Amino acid sequence: MGPPRVASAIAMVLLLLSSSFLLRLPLARARLPNPNPTSRALLLLPASSPLRAFCPASRRPSSATCSAYAAMAATDDNPLLADFDFPPFDRVEPAHVRPAVRTLLARLEGELADLEKGVQPTWGKLVEPLERIVDSLDVVWGTVDHLKAVKDSSDLRAAVEDVQPDKVKFQLRLGQSKPIYEAFKAIRNSSDWETLSEARKRIVESQIKEAVLSGVALEDEQREKFNQIQQELEKLTQKFSENVLDATKKFEKLITEKNEIDGLPATALGLAAQTAVSKGHENASAENGPWIITLDAPSYIAVMQHAQNRALREEVYRAYLTRASSGDLDNTNIISQILKLRLEKAKLLGYKNYAEVSMAQKMATVDRVEELLEKLRAASWDHAVQDMEDLKVFAKGSASPEANDLTHWDLNFWSERLRESKYDINEEDLRPYFALPKVMDGLFSLANKLFGVSVESADGLAPVWNSDVKFYCVKDSSNSPVAYFYFDPYSRPSEKRGGAWMNVVFSRSRVLARNGSPVRLPVAHMVCNQTPPVGDKPSLMTFREVETVFHEFGHALQHMLTKQDEGFVAGIRGIEWDAVELPSQFMENWCYHKNTLLSIAKHYETGELLPEEIYAKLVAAKNFRAGTFSLRQIRFASVDMELHSTYDPNGSLSIYDVDRRVAERTQVLAPLPEDKFLCSFSHIFAGGYAAGYYSYKWAEVLSADAFSAFEDVGLDNEKAIEETGRRFRETVLALGGGKSPLEVFVSFRGREPSPEALLRHNGLLPAAA
Repeated sequence: MGPPRVASAIAMVLLLLSSSFLLRLPLARARLPNPNPTSRALLLLPASSPLRAFCPASRRPSSATCSAYAAMAATDDNPLLADFDFPPFDRVEPAHVRPAVRTLLARLEGELADLEKGVQPTWGKLVEPLERIVDSLDVVWGTVDHLKAVKDSSDLRAAVEDVQPDKVKFQLRLGQSKPIYEAFKAIRNSSDWETLSEARKRIVESQIKEAVLSGVALEDEQREKFNQIQQELEKLTQKFSENVLDATKKFEKLITEKNEIDGLPATALGLAAQTAVSKGHENASAENGPWIITLDAPSYIAVMQHAQNRALREEVYRAYLTRASSGDLDNTNIISQILKLRLEKAKLLGYKNYAEVSMAQKMATVDRVEELLEKLRAASWDHAVQDMEDLKVFAKGSASPEANDLTHWDLNFWSERLRESKYDINEEDLRPYFALPKVMDGLFSLANKLFGVSVESADGLAPVWNSDVKFYCVKDSSNSPVAYFYFDPYSRPSEKRGGAWMNVVFSRSRVLARNGSPVRLPVAHMVCNQTPPVGDKPSLMTFREVETVFHEFGHALQHMLTKQDEGFVAGIRGIEWDAVELPSQFMENWCYHKNTLLSIAKHYETGELLPEEIYAKLVAAKNFRAGTFSLRQIRFASVDMELHSTYDPNGSLSIYDVDRRVAERTQVLAPLPEDKFLCSFSHIFAGGYAAGYYSYKWAEVLSADAFSAFEDVGLDNEKAIEETGRRFRETVLALGGGKSPLEVFVSFRGREPSPEALLRHNGLLPAAA
């Protein structure tokens, strides 16, 4: 999963739901007095006092409290406000967030007012100061938001909740600035327009579009209503995400009898025992237990694929499917409110529905999305039906008592048994060949071959938020640094949200260059949730975890290898959302490339290479149940699009009615009546994929076609592969948002994209083709 991407400065401001921002504080855990205005003398502040930034009149704390805030907000003391080369992730505490963000916003308000007063329709007097304002907020808020994703706590939640309305208020103020909007229109209408580079034209046009989508044309009551909606949406999406994390953490299944978890591989048993130790069962061991099963991905997937105990599979499956759908953590009403507010926002902007708002910033249209999804659905359906028949036949042949009644918690279990039988391959047996350090070495070697860059460890150069986090430097062929990135690989269910993502720390920028450098170098972070090391063993990965690392590294490469110096279109910024998955999904293809895979697959103890016959089996199993997996993504994309286009959130149908209707044409086995997966569908209700989940399939068409360029020249032709890789770097990875995605693709491929390669790669083409 990729991070929210932004098409312009104003989009960046309004869509920065997952960005990160940092400030500096002393190592000592500073604690603030607890404000209690009812029992203390109120501090009276003059209108000009900077303390008003964090001591608002509506809830003025005592003099001591305001003084404490002021002291913490001082640049020398607060890590988030310090001048740093890399964010001080190790020093930021929840207590730093309120004073830092409020101090920063007060400063940015002044800078914005100065910009508006003296604004001129020139690059130096408009775009450059605007980029500085946006970046200042981007860095600090992005750091805070990142820490909330990887090091969550109740104190940090409370701090973010307190300052979030202030942050959104400033974003709206910036996004609706008429002087800035008019200045951008003046640039577009000037006689100098044709002299601008394509990247600069893209910046101006996207700024104008985003200003309109930000409500710049609304007046009085409509603008006030729009701003209220934005504030409420930010609160709701934040709460949605917190409920999913809390519901995931809440489920723990303690098991004391070994026979209850028969079938679980040694890796899963070790992880379950390690979890038990962390929960107070000091003597827990993989061999004797006790064991704790959770809904975190490594634990959940292991149970669903390997536990012979059908009752355990059912319990865990039902718990996972109904996360955040009951009690205090129920997201049902939150979803309803989000959909109502998005629809109301769309109508205020003059659109029929929120999908149209979303498409205004993408390559596709609603009609083209529906056309693509239906084409892929039709190509996948018969294959998925056959997948189900194959499972039933295999289960009956195994004389299993559940064979005549296969249901949802049986599918992954029996799919894994069928895959083992059909291809003589066991994913757990492959783990020893995929130790994380070796996988990373092979990935970096591939990047060197394709793109001419080297990746070196730079641990210790930048502060990190957890001791498991690695830091790397990316260098070009002249051995000069071009970028840096953090890698946080392991699952930490007590504090880290699920999934995998890449996001921006710093963007490449000429304007924000430091210390005499011509540009500021890009910095990214990659976050995964794979199986952590158990005992004295390194992290031994499943093949799917290997694919995930390649995927996120693809995102990071596009951010880090950009050659755009204009910050608003550098790296992943300014790229239409439905194209951002191209490089990530492109990189996944290399996991099946023989030389690449054999370079990373070495037994962690013996050094033995993965036998070629096992590689052949992996390739043969690549499209196992491809129809089923394709329909799954199409279901998610279709329900997302329908909820944001034709669904009436004020009508009689529920969101679950919509999902069940979509499932009738996208799921061979009807969902359970209690299926509430929407309550944990964070991509569209707490991320940047609302009316945009289709982007995975849209970009998959682009990525498959891009990889077919390497197939065309011959995957064994080293010289041609390197030449094609350099062309991919100079187009897809280098051009960022400074050129339209379609033009970028044509520059690389020489023609417009076709879905044929995707269907061929997935084995979904008709036999005659």
